[in-house]
Amino acid sequence: MKAKELRDMSLEDLRKKEKDLREDLFKLQFQHGIRRLENPDRLAQLRKDIARVKTVMNEMARS
Repeated sequence: MKAKELRDMSLEDLRKKEKDLREDLFKLQFQHGIRRLENPDRLAQLRKDIARVKTVMNEMARS
């Protein structure tokens, strides 16, 4: 997910996106605790996506 795509979204859409990403991250972390994931890099990717969303939300709040 690119930051440019996120900047085109509304604040409500960004909040929903962050919530969805956090739920996905929680589910994957839970699965990873039980058994090994096929793609453990997905955990890092989700964390970075959440950080991007939060960064764009902070940019919008400052403007």
